[in-house]
Amino acid sequence: MDFDLSDDQRLLKDSVDRFITDQYGFEQRKKYMREAGGHSEAMWAQITDIGLFGLPFEETLGGFGGGAVETAIVMEAFGRGLVVEPYFATVILGGGLLRRAASDAVLGALAPRVAAGKVKLAFAHLERHSRYDLADVTTTARKDGSGYLLDGAKSVVLHGDAANKILLTARIKGERRDRAGIGLFLLDAGTPGVAGRGYPTQDGLRAAEITFTNVRVTADALLNDNALPLIEHVVDEAIAALCAEAVGCMQAMQDLTLEYLKTRKQFGRAIGSFQVLQHRSVDMLVALEQARSMAMFAAVMASEENPIERRKAISAAKVQIGRSARHIGQEAIQLHGGIGMTAEYAVGHYFKRVTMIDQLFGDADTHLAWLAKHGGLFGHAA
Repeated sequence: MDFDLSDDQRLLKDSVDRFITDQYGFEQRKKYMREAGGHSEAMWAQITDIGLFGLPFEETLGGFGGGAVETAIVMEAFGRGLVVEPYFATVILGGGLLRRAASDAVLGALAPRVAAGKVKLAFAHLERHSRYDLADVTTTARKDGSGYLLDGAKSVVLHGDAANKILLTARIKGERRDRAGIGLFLLDAGTPGVAGRGYPTQDGLRAAEITFTNVRVTADALLNDNALPLIEHVVDEAIAALCAEAVGCMQAMQDLTLEYLKTRKQFGRAIGSFQVLQHRSVDMLVALEQARSMAMFAAVMASEENPIERRKAISAAKVQIGRSARHIGQEAIQLHGGIGMTAEYAVGHYFKRVTMIDQLFGDADTHLAWLAKHGGLFGHAA
């Protein structure tokens, strides 16, 4: 399998890397976080100028038809910069759902606005009781004439307080945890009956608790009346993107630690000259390269149409990413000593982000249990 980047992919990588280097230093990031909404509208505009919001859409819709590899290139760079803008929520989750669920008319009307940075999206799916079960949905959608009445509550809606439009899952029929009968709706965030409470998350991003009380929507708000299979595919693509972002974070932690070992002196010598610390640094590098390999595997397999084979690859990557991130993060903190624990230094913020990535859409232990149940990466379920 050829893992070399094409010329277009190299241009994309160079463009995004240059943006992160020039505009997303650690001190700059802290300034962006203090702005209204927890992110910078100026940076949002610059990301628009680069054309990254059009990543999942075809050229006819204002995008450039990028796939999982292009997404991984962008997300790894965003991981190095600890980007706080709602790119993942809007483009990876929201854009992926639109691309797979929306009609041609809806996609044609909305995708160019997303690609132009004029619309922010949020995916409201998780409920307090559902943990990592995508089928566990109790929010209801009841028929109301030709439309629907929506009732329920969603938790930890990523960047839900910044979204103009919300992609919402609600049960049209069936019982809790039934795979069939989950509808996917698209509605304006300002629709009467929609109420949200935004808050900062531990990694410096934003999320929201959103309630829906007798929210009346028209029939065309329903994008798909049996949406779970396509939601699972979009979530697998999102996990692959998060794996790439985590690799960017881990690379940054490795680089910061190496630089610190070269400059911090003890007993008149740089501590990097001590053999035991060299061994620990090498172990960090091994964990990083294992994670990078699995992130590449996830990117390649994200478009696989067989849901079991795709999920096996994605779960295996999530397990390795979670384990590598914990090892690299703990080592980076410890090798930095006391400075690694401070909010003023970057390494702890990277560790917070990879820890949150491990929790999103199933932690390493959850995915490992799923793999075991289904016979492992290359096996068959009993």
